[in-house]
Amino acid sequence: MIHQARTAGTDRAGDGCALSDIAAAATTLRQAAHDKTQRIRRITSQVKMLALNARIESGRVGEHGRGFTVVANEVGAVGEAIAGLARELEADVDGRIVGLQAQVARLVTRAQGERLVDLALNAVELIDRNLYERTCDVRWWATDAAVVACAADPAPAAAAFAEKRLGVILSAYTVYLDLWLCDLDGRVIATGRPGRFPGLRGQSVAQEPWFRQAAGLASGDDYTAADIRSEPRLGGAQVATYCASVRRDGEACGRPLGVLAIHFDWEPQARAIVQGVRVAPEDRTRTRVLLVDAARRVIAASDGVGLLSERLPLDLGDAASGVLPTRDAEGLVAYHRTPGYETYRGLGWYGVIVQGRGGDGTGKAGPG
Repeated sequence: MIHQARTAGTDRAGDGCALSDIAAAATTLRQAAHDKTQRIRRITSQVKMLALNARIESGRVGEHGRGFTVVANEVGAVGEAIAGLARELEADVDGRIVGLQAQVARLVTRAQGERLVDLALNAVELIDRNLYERTCDVRWWATDAAVVACAADPAPAAAAFAEKRLGVILSAYTVYLDLWLCDLDGRVIATGRPGRFPGLRGQSVAQEPWFRQAAGLASGDDYTAADIRSEPRLGGAQVATYCASVRRDGEACGRPLGVLAIHFDWEPQARAIVQGVRVAPEDRTRTRVLLVDAARRVIAASDGVGLLSERLPLDLGDAASGVLPTRDAEGLVAYHRTPGYETYRGLGWYGVIVQGRGGDGTGKAGPG
């Protein structure tokens, strides 16, 4: 079952919109101040021209125009003073508005980054809640009477009945590709879909890391979880494998009899998570939603690119969350490490949001 995405970062998105409105108002104010000072300059230019004409005319009339010369000089001086004041006003207002715009831009970037971190957390929380259910499933099904009986005595009749029972489980839980019951030597003794994936019974999985880890579990209450991989025995499908030990009488402290491995159909389920993160429609083309494992390998991507092959060059250190610039410094990379869910502590995976300033948001995912 895939949980629906919760709304993330609503308040911060509103803050970002408010800051954007402030930035737009500051730009408008800057332009208005520039326009007004330009008008003052034009007026003072006219005043100075009139003063110059008055001096010329007063010079023509000689002694009788001396008084007009004094007035013309004073008018010219006033014009120069007004022009100087206009220059000072424009420089002061312009400088203050530029500073305000820079501060608002920083706040907008910060609010945007915090919202993207929320979305990254949303993505990894959703997948962990779903994977927590997988840990519950495998421990529960490992106590099924048919599974326990087959693990104790894998005779043909017991194996056939166990496969029938596993098939019933798969018919109700469509998020799984197959269920494998293995003996303690790592030999597959029953599967849930022998018709779809024939020839698995009798194969050895003893060298698989997930089997070796599961064989060492201390009790029936424990489980193992493997990183995402392509499983060639299941047609190369991407799977998340969860294991629990099958024990005598289905008791948690009973003697180990075998291992039950359940293979979660990873790719379609993960795709639904990353594509369901609520990115604003206007940002969708420049935003990439990712899940990456502890080795920074892309295990899910909203654009379907780089699955199980791309590694993000993220140097996160010990930080659980944060925001980094993209390699071209034009966008943001927001990330949040899994906090786990209930008894599922997670595998150190991260939700990651890569958002560029334009374009499709891909190809420059890593920070500088």
